Amino acid sequence: MTEDRARKVYAIDRGTVIDHIPSPLALKVVEILGVKQEGILTIGINFKSAKLGSKDIVKVENLKLTESVTDRLALVAPTATINIIEQGRVVEKRPIHIPREFHGLLRCPNPKCITNVEEVTTVFHLEGEPPHPAVRCHYCERLYKNPGELVE
Repeated sequence: MTEDRARKVYAIDRGTVIDHIPSPLALKVVEILGVKQEGILTIGINFKSAKLGSKDIVKVENLKLTESVTDRLALVAPTATINIIEQGRVVEKRPIHIPREFHGLLRCPNPKCITNVEEVTTVFHLEGEPPHPAVRCHYCERLYKNPGELVE
């Protein structure tokens, strides 16, 4: 491989670019986004990154992220940055904010947890910090060190 190889990715006029996703989580991010037919979807996997070693990138045309989606992304890719594109230019660049509590976004894997027995909205509390956050179930108090696997 040579360093002068072409790096071309289709530019979007309006939408969202999610950068600094830890590899190989781009497909999980696309799953969380629930991309249907918003427009062009570009997925880049295993780019070199000084910060992460290797990173993934997801570009989605005509997509505006909701707070609920951003909260789920925070658990899977806490190091990611969100770039909002308007008229072909980055108009906003922000890191993902990880909330202290998650309501109804995760499923508790404990089969004896009340959230799996009755119709109770799940609540998880953040413990730990990126890049390795953990969450604790409010009801059964179990700690989960890989919260990205609990995302519904």
